Amino acid sequence: MLVAAAVDTAVRDRIGSGGCEAVDDRVRVVIAEDSVLLREGLTRLLTDRGHEVVAGVGDADALLKTVDALAADGTPPDVVVADVRMPPTHTDEGVRAAVRLRADHPGVGVLVLSQYVEERYATELLAGSSRGVGYLLKDRVADVRDFVDAVVRVARGGTALDPEVVAQLLGRSRRQDVLAGLTPREREVLGLMAEGRTNSAIARQLVVSDGAVEKHVGNIFLKLGLSPSEGDHRRVLAVLTYLNS
Repeated sequence: MLVAAAVDTAVRDRIGSGGCEAVDDRVRVVIAEDSVLLREGLTRLLTDRGHEVVAGVGDADALLKTVDALAADGTPPDVVVADVRMPPTHTDEGVRAAVRLRADHPGVGVLVLSQYVEERYATELLAGSSRGVGYLLKDRVADVRDFVDAVVRVARGGTALDPEVVAQLLGRSRRQDVLAGLTPREREVLGLMAEGRTNSAIARQLVVSDGAVEKHVGNIFLKLGLSPSEGDHRRVLAVLTYLNS
């Protein structure tokens, strides 16, 4: 479980004992988490990897005000990492704030941490735009490197979705006609794309060649009506179509 103690232990074991790792591109992060220990643990984890945590807040209202203020100053964060449950009710304040941020600041990536999958808000969050978005389950975040990679990927416009999130959302999507033309293998490839995996990572997972994955991805784009003019966003648009059909 990703709790303060686990984060601190992971930081010591993976970072503190071996020195910080270099990052190609520093990202600017705002952390929204009401647990001070967990917030400080995440801050240390990211800063020790060379990233910049520009603010840490403990509730959804403070998150919205902080991002608004930074944007007004011309220095918006690259990504927000937010807990789903935040004060005052500890139900869905965090994810509702994330959905609002997606609408108000589409250039800011949003990575939500949760102990469960809230399908309604997850769907709304993922449908906002083609800009970076992530939804990770706390209980399944066990590797520091994977978590930091997810933060950076979302900051750079990619996706980071827990397989369980994908499975729950796609359970409904698979019944929709828009996906009827995809083969079982193409569905499998698209599911892995939704988790934020690269073509090479998908090839390793499915034990096939990179070329085979590229062919599947091309067929997916064609069947979902995503033309080459969409450029690099076709991958994200394909995932969003899959999740929200």
